[in-house]
Amino acid sequence: MKALTVQKTALTGNYAVAYAVKAAKPHVIAAYPITPQTSIVEKLSEFVEKGELSARFVNVESEFAAMSVVYGAAMAGARAFTATSSHGLLYMYEATWWAALSRAPVVMAVVTRTIGPPWNIHVEHNDILTLRDSGWIIGMAETVQEVFDMTLQAFRIAEAALLPTAIGLDGFILSHSTEPVEVTPQDIVDKFLPPRRPDAPITLRPGEPVIFGNLPSDNKIHARHKVAAVYEAQKQAKEIIKKTDEEYGKLTGRSYGGLVEWYKTGDAKYAAVCMGAWCSDAKAAVDALRKRGIPIGLMRVRFLRPFPSEEVAKLDQCEKVIVFDRDITPLGGVLGVEVRAHLTRAEVVNIVAGIAGVDFDAQGFLDAVQKAVEGQYRGVEFVI
Repeated sequence: MKALTVQKTALTGNYAVAYAVKAAKPHVIAAYPITPQTSIVEKLSEFVEKGELSARFVNVESEFAAMSVVYGAAMAGARAFTATSSHGLLYMYEATWWAALSRAPVVMAVVTRTIGPPWNIHVEHNDILTLRDSGWIIGMAETVQEVFDMTLQAFRIAEAALLPTAIGLDGFILSHSTEPVEVTPQDIVDKFLPPRRPDAPITLRPGEPVIFGNLPSDNKIHARHKVAAVYEAQKQAKEIIKKTDEEYGKLTGRSYGGLVEWYKTGDAKYAAVCMGAWCSDAKAAVDALRKRGIPIGLMRVRFLRPFPSEEVAKLDQCEKVIVFDRDITPLGGVLGVEVRAHLTRAEVVNIVAGIAGVDFDAQGFLDAVQKAVEGQYRGVEFVI
């Protein structure tokens, strides 16, 4: 087998998205700037201007228009991409449901950022989590390398599952931080991600009249459609995500475990659960706690949608499960609520931390886990 020629470079998380999108050869890119996402579409515009990427780059007047453009393009059979953050995602929210329920395989990068007021440009996960009930596939990257790889995988997943796919990367922590990245050679990308089939299902074609999103004659049609698009399609996407990650790993040597990554959980009495960039800090805390004799492991959630129900259920073998959320709801954290719903035996402690960009490092994880293990933290706890 021919050895893989690896190109190593240093990229920010935003540039990693842009380089991966370039390699995916999209037909349409819709762009509207918002901090901290802007440099993604700026870099893509540079690629198009220099002739390095043959794509229709559409400067739109709003985020709602951005989603509308890529939704229409995807329904016409194009490979389509956009990116946003925070209030921008909320502005396009209505259109994200149209994309999901129309089974439009759009790919979107969401650089996670706090929603105001008060005004704040720093990291939090509430923005991307607004998509969780709409039918979108939602991935969360831990490193800049994974941002690059997950973006490439997202196009394959979206087009195989016929579901729009959002890739989350933490604002500033990943989006503006530079890390070494192995850039997958174009010939390998082309093998992994061939052009979107011109005969792809659910596409608009000239001369072939078809209607999407019209008023049905029977509301049961609408109901059945919603069950198929939001529930059944998500279940089917689980296997697609796993197989996509496995195949990408065979071609590049980099795979991540599919829906979740298990870290030192084989003999764990306690388990931490989290997603996003701060999982690296959580791993460092797990290592330190292991040295203290505390048998703890980590389940890193890579895809919140489809929800990894089967994987989460395995945590019931632990005595305590400590779930870390970088988001907030009236019930605690989204991840905490959903993990608790899948466990019947293990005690679940939900720690909401790092919201509004408040720093929460490896020492924060270590201290919080220690208190949860000792019983000082129970139920829902807020660490600010």
